[in-house]
Formats: sequence, structure tokens, C-alpha cells
Amino acid sequence: MSGDDDSPETPAETHDDGDPIGEAIAALKEQAQKRPGGDAGPPGVRLAINNDTELVRMAEALLFAASEPLDLDTLRTRLPEDTDVRAVVTALQAKYEGAGVNLVEVGGRYRFQTAEDLSFLLREEREEPRKLSQAALETLSIIAYHQPVTRAEIEEIRGVAVSKGTLDQLLEMKWIRLRGRRRSPGRPVTYGTTDAFLDYFGLAGISDLPGVSDLKAAGLLSNRLPPDFAVPAPGVLPGDDEDLFSEEEAAEFHVDYLEGGEDGDD
Repeated sequence: MSGDDDSPETPAETHDDGDPIGEAIAALKEQAQKRPGGDAGPPGVRLAINNDTELVRMAEALLFAASEPLDLDTLRTRLPEDTDVRAVVTALQAKYEGAGVNLVEVGGRYRFQTAEDLSFLLREEREEPRKLSQAALETLSIIAYHQPVTRAEIEEIRGVAVSKGTLDQLLEMKWIRLRGRRRSPGRPVTYGTTDAFLDYFGLAGISDLPGVSDLKAAGLLSNRLPPDFAVPAPGVLPGDDEDLFSEEEAAEFHVDYLEGGEDGDD
């Protein structure tokens, strides 16, 4: 029988040369073209028909490599023409939501940054070295080599007055300390170096400070020095003319000094 010839045709037989998937995509394109274009269009519609995965990857690469946040206009100049940039960025934000890094908007521009709840992992406490002025270097050197030494003696050696700010800086850096008081009129305070000073400069003790030959070799002293020139040997132990502070007395005097000036060192 030829009853098979009268059977209904299947869709595939009806559209021998057709492509149902292609026709569906064409219909979506036609629908999208009737909607507002650009960033004013609904997110996702234009993106879905413009190879959204590839566009998101491109934007991801641009934002990742940028040294500063990028705005939509900058992204638009780098992405293919007619790209719905806002939709791309929205898709990229969704991709990284809940990840270790997020795409965030900062002042109308976008950048990747560490997720806020993970910021503690990147926190680093670091002490920045403070650069000493020439006056501070000279004062520190005099204290190191002449300790115990008073402020008046420092000024006599330098030939100029020592500002309170210079001593403040060295005290705050914990490179010098208040040793005690000289048994002389006015009972001036004496200064010396600390263990922190030794640690920073890699010295086992004050006796390891460079001598004349070492300073000459380093170019810090002229080769034409007076015949009687000598680098002093620092006094580590208190002299007969010095009364040492206790830790409490030194701390109390330090506070008074920083607040109102050096008392008794006139």
C-alpha cells in the first residue's frame, strides 16, 4: 500500500533546508533590534545575542590589566562596536560576586579589589624608616661617641645650638635615652645610646663603633687630621660625676621634656 505517502510530514521534512535554531536566533535578533540600543537597553537582551561570554572575557582582561579604575566610556572604546557595556559590566560583577575579588564601582569607574571580608589577609604592619636630618645625624654621632654627654656639651662640639626637635626625634626613635644628671651646677641631664641603636646598626656593643682608621677608610674623615685628633671612647658606665635615672624617673622626665622642654639643662 501507499498509505505512507499520505502520512503527515515531520517538521524536519517540512523544512528540509531550514535551521530551527538559526531561525530562533534570527527572531531574537529582530526583537532586540526593536528595543533601545546601547546602555539604555535592558541588560542581558543585547548581551545574550552578542556572544556574551567573549565580551565578558574581554572586559575582564581590560579591567584586570588596568593600572587604575576604568569608566564605561574607556571600556566602550576597547570593546566591539555596539557593545552594551553596562550589561557586560553587570554580568562581570555577577560573575565575581562572592569570589575572593570583586568588581566594584569607585567614583563612576570600575576596578577589581579584594573582597571586603578578606581584607585582613592582606593587612601588613610595616615601620617606615625615618630619614634623619644632618643635624640629627651629627647629634646622634656625638652622643654615641661622647656618652654620657649633656646638651650643652653637644652644642659645644657642634658649634651650634641643638634644637629640641632633633632630640625629640632621636628619643622617639628610641636610639638615645636619658641616662641621668651630671653633678654640676644646674644638674644637666646626660644622654646615651640604647640597645635599639646597637640593634639597628648591628653593633654588639658601643666598643664596636668604628675608630679613626675605619672612619678614614669609609671616607668619613679627612686623611689630614690634627696630630692630637682622637675618637673618644664612649663611657658606658656612670662616671663619678653622674647620677643615673631609674626607669621610672627617666620615663617621667621624658614626658615632661616632650611636653614642656628640658628642665635643668640650661
